[in-house]
Amino acid sequence: MNVEVAGHSGAAAAAFDMPLARLIGREPVACHSRTTVVDAVARMHEAGVGSMVVADEHARLQGIFTLHDLRALVAQGADLSQSIAAVMTREPAALDADASTVEAVLLMGERGIRHVVVTRDGRLAGVVSERDLFALKRVDVVDLMRRIDAAPSVDALAASRGEVWRLLDALMTNGASAHHITRVLTLLNDHTVARVTELCRQQAPEPPVAFTWVAFGSEGRCEQTLLTDQDNGIVFEAPDSEVDGVRHQLLPLAQSINDALAHCGFQRCPANIMAGNPELCLSRREWAARFETLIATNTPENLLSSSIYFDLRAIDGPAGPVATLRQDLLECSQGNSLFRRMMAANAMQQRPPLGWLQDFATQRDEQGGRSLDLKKGGLTPFVDGARLLSLEGGIDETNTARRLAAVAEAGLMDPEAADAWSDAFAFLQWQRLVRHQELSRRGEPLTNRLDPKRLNALDRHVLKASFRQARDLQKRLAVRYQL
Repeated sequence: MNVEVAGHSGAAAAAFDMPLARLIGREPVACHSRTTVVDAVARMHEAGVGSMVVADEHARLQGIFTLHDLRALVAQGADLSQSIAAVMTREPAALDADASTVEAVLLMGERGIRHVVVTRDGRLAGVVSERDLFALKRVDVVDLMRRIDAAPSVDALAASRGEVWRLLDALMTNGASAHHITRVLTLLNDHTVARVTELCRQQAPEPPVAFTWVAFGSEGRCEQTLLTDQDNGIVFEAPDSEVDGVRHQLLPLAQSINDALAHCGFQRCPANIMAGNPELCLSRREWAARFETLIATNTPENLLSSSIYFDLRAIDGPAGPVATLRQDLLECSQGNSLFRRMMAANAMQQRPPLGWLQDFATQRDEQGGRSLDLKKGGLTPFVDGARLLSLEGGIDETNTARRLAAVAEAGLMDPEAADAWSDAFAFLQWQRLVRHQELSRRGEPLTNRLDPKRLNALDRHVLKASFRQARDLQKRLAVRYQL
């Protein structure tokens, strides 16, 4: 499809997506793994940098040592004459020189770090620090994330939601892509949920077992927009004989977390898909049994549940149980071709809003005008199709764009078609974000409905092309699964 998202000025997009190579102003400060800590620190001080990259004689990355690591060593009274290899962080966060600045911001936010190593052709090219990004005004995300992590109360977290909305507004103004914006929002939401969980645990009895707070739906796919509600659950490990007792003790905490999230602006799920629901506070074995039932019994209700629960992602707590569940899910679904065929039929239910002669098929809305639903007829076909194909291919991804890329790499679909679907999905997501931004500025309720006549001629043309791509995906699924 290869179109520039409307609303992005070339200059703004270029500024936001500047390649990291342009931030590398000097040769990286690096040393060999045999260098002592004290010598490495001396070189860091002389160069005025906060990190030392460790690389071999061929400039292949081996690790990184930062001032944060030094403070920890000093506090422990460690021997600073030892080799840096013994104390460096191995396999540090790294990005290719062609990656954008926003990728560095997201990586820093996701891992809670202040330096990202930059490589070119697999070899060390430089280091980008938080300070480098600050000069570009790109650290707002990391800044806000840290304030969320340190929020002293749920009220403080609720107040921070206004900052999140202002940040997203700035990201859109500065040319960030829909993919990056939804990742930023998901990252901030993840940290908010984790902090809410921590604050609620401080006010509750100690849980009897470790548990994992999981997200379903758009949060599970890392595709959050401003219009969202809670889709969450709990996974815990316990012997079968103790499961009911553990659940009984966890439910009050889960309900308090749901209440606190609602206070922070995360709307309650109308269908009660929330961890405070006893049916969604389950042991790992119970979740595994439920998934097996959803796959084995192809009722309309189970297919709908599959479209929600099969995008699960760990947000807070041990990630291992959720990783095990996802692997079990992939293996189980790969062994049931009838289930996948039924999922394909279900993926045909939301048709792109195209009428005769390729015109838009609009419906009368509550305001008396004509509009279409960007989510149901536009985004959902891509989400459902990518989920189905990733289950067939045993692809352990939840994000739609990454699923489509992995599907193409696995040879399940033509790469050119998968690229076009990904472009169309991004455009529809961008239009949804723009719509939410407009409504938010006017103080009106957020909706996914859009009157296409509000768009300029180019955007209307690309919108039609995007819906045609959704229809193309559905046609290919119909052929693939003999529908």
